[in-house]
Amino acid sequence: MAKIGRPGLPSDRRQQVWELWKTGASISEISRSVGSPPGSIFSILLPFGGFYQAPQRRREGTLTLADREEISRGLAAGESYRSIGRRLGRPASTISREVAKNKGPRRYRAVDADDRAWRRARRPQRCKLARNPVLRGYVAARLREDWSPEQIAGALQKRHPAGSGMRVSHETIYKSLFVQSRGVLAKELQKHLRSGRPIRRSVHNNVTGQWRSQIKDAVSISERPAEAEDRAIPGHWEGDLLLGRHWTQIATVVERATRFTVLVQVDGRDMESVTAGLSREMNLLPEQLRRSLTWDRGMELADHKTVTRNTGLDVYFADPRSPWQRGTNENTNRLLRQYFPKGVSMRDLTQSDLDVVAARLNSRPRKTLDFDTPADRLQALLR
Repeated sequence: MAKIGRPGLPSDRRQQVWELWKTGASISEISRSVGSPPGSIFSILLPFGGFYQAPQRRREGTLTLADREEISRGLAAGESYRSIGRRLGRPASTISREVAKNKGPRRYRAVDADDRAWRRARRPQRCKLARNPVLRGYVAARLREDWSPEQIAGALQKRHPAGSGMRVSHETIYKSLFVQSRGVLAKELQKHLRSGRPIRRSVHNNVTGQWRSQIKDAVSISERPAEAEDRAIPGHWEGDLLLGRHWTQIATVVERATRFTVLVQVDGRDMESVTAGLSREMNLLPEQLRRSLTWDRGMELADHKTVTRNTGLDVYFADPRSPWQRGTNENTNRLLRQYFPKGVSMRDLTQSDLDVVAARLNSRPRKTLDFDTPADRLQALLR
């Protein structure tokens, strides 16, 4: 079967994406379920406009991949079509036609032949809008007037009798807009849809009950001790992920009083990787410097109780869409972009590499510290 989406995702996993999408799962949820980045999931859905793709099945009696591999081996051994056919229980004419359709006996390849057979079997029919230029013109004109597909379909049904050829369902209109390979309606007409979505969403898809932002037993920043707010006592940290290209990242943690920065190598954005990385690096600090950690609402710290258990840090979560509540960390991340520019992969960075960058940042004087360095301020506290 011809591959859909980014290379490397096997056909069974691609079909799993469609089955999850059909049930209303979000792209983020599907990403976690199949272990592939959201961008890969989106690239599978986009060519079909988000419309569910049922798994292809072979018609009974057609040649299978195993049959074609047997034909390929027979041809390589110099067997006749009749001999190969007898072994497969097929007429010699079937073998002959199969080989002739797929570049002849010298260039026949089983996998390529099977892939072509799947593509030929699709034989997509032209949709109603493609076959009826008058209806297509009417639909396009109404879309330009910002009518919704449902309004267009309803108006057509009211004005034209059944069998007139001037009726079309709203789903057909959506498919003709989102599945551009149909070549029926111009892509620019999508801009007239109110939702502004690039793909059709499943009717079951909504945020009710989804995992996102539902961090169990999350403690709000409003309950963080006052000593953390006034920066008088060290040991209170702010953290987040700094993102790179190709689904790569590092964790950044900054002490509020001294601006001392710790960089953490993490293998992924999942909570297991982030929890393990933070536990490993924060435990290298003296116990008196491990009081609290304030994070954003990202699910990568959903296992915050394990971080607390491993390090002694009480974890607090900032309010949604309130980056100023972690202003120290946000400002530090901007400084770190000098070393980790946007669009650059962080895949090959080791913890040693990150320690070198953190040491540079911690040895730079800061205006907010009266031009002391974070390292100086931290050492003074530890003496």
